[in-house]
Formats: sequence, structure tokens, C-alpha cells
Amino acid sequence: MGKTKRIVFLGIMLGIVIVLTAVEYMLPPLPLLPPHVRIGLSNIVTMYCVFFVNYRSAIMLNVLKSVFVLLTRGPIAGLLSLCGGMLSICVIILLVVLFRDKISYAAVSVAGACAHNLGQYAAVSFLLATPYLMYYVPVLMISGVAVGLVTGTLLRVTLPVLHKIPRE
Repeated sequence: MGKTKRIVFLGIMLGIVIVLTAVEYMLPPLPLLPPHVRIGLSNIVTMYCVFFVNYRSAIMLNVLKSVFVLLTRGPIAGLLSLCGGMLSICVIILLVVLFRDKISYAAVSVAGACAHNLGQYAAVSFLLATPYLMYYVPVLMISGVAVGLVTGTLLRVTLPVLHKIPRE
């Protein structure tokens, strides 16, 4: 893929990430999820890039999404987005490198969602410096499994549409 086409493609992907992130923050919290837990719709695009584009693009989208969150939601939200997103993308890339043909989108998504929650937990623990947050980890892991299954399924369902976006 040429440099200009790659930039255009990544611009389209970033636009989708920003729209999904903005829409998700506009939606009311889901009744069965704990407070502040979101589905992570933009992770569909990030995982698509890991599987079908390249790792560098996925990392760049994660960082740029965190910048968007920083600018629209503030520094703490930006930090949480960056910490959760970077741990998540590292885990996703590791799993894809190790098990590319043996692992499902849902399994990768669940691992990424749990890692995202742990990354955010680590950032909040550092900021608040209280041991009482550890009691929230099981809630984060259960919700990570739930939202990971949703985003993994949504990735599988939206693949035909994502594959239509010209990359070459």
C-alpha cells in the first residue's frame, strides 16, 4: 500500500474510532454493567487492524483515540484510555502472534477487554493510592469477559463491511 493510500485508510479508521467512541459516551450506561464500564465499540476497529492491517496501525489508532478522549473528556479520562488501551493492544498483539490461526475473535477480544480494565485499574490505583480498589478487580474481570464477547462478536459480524474499505 502506498504512503498516501495508507494515510487515507488510517484516517478513515480513525474517523470510525472517534465516531464509535463519541457515540458510546452519549449512550446511557447499560443496566447490567457496573458504573463506568463501556462496551468498547472502537476496539472492533483496533482488532480489525491487528488482524488484517498491521500492528503499528493498531497501536497508532489506540494512541490517537486516547488523544481524542483527552481533548473531549479531560486528562484523567485520557490517561485511563491510554493505559487501558496500550495494555489491551499489547495483549491482543501477543495473542495474535502466538495463536493467529488457533484463537477466535471473541477470545482475543475478551483478553483485550480484561487487559484494558486492568490497565485502567493500575492507573486509578496509582492516582488514588488506596488498597480498597482491589475488591473491584473481580467486577472488572467479569465485565471484561462480557463486553469482550460482545465486541468479538461484533467484529466477526462487521468484517464484511470493514473489508470493503479500500486498503490498496
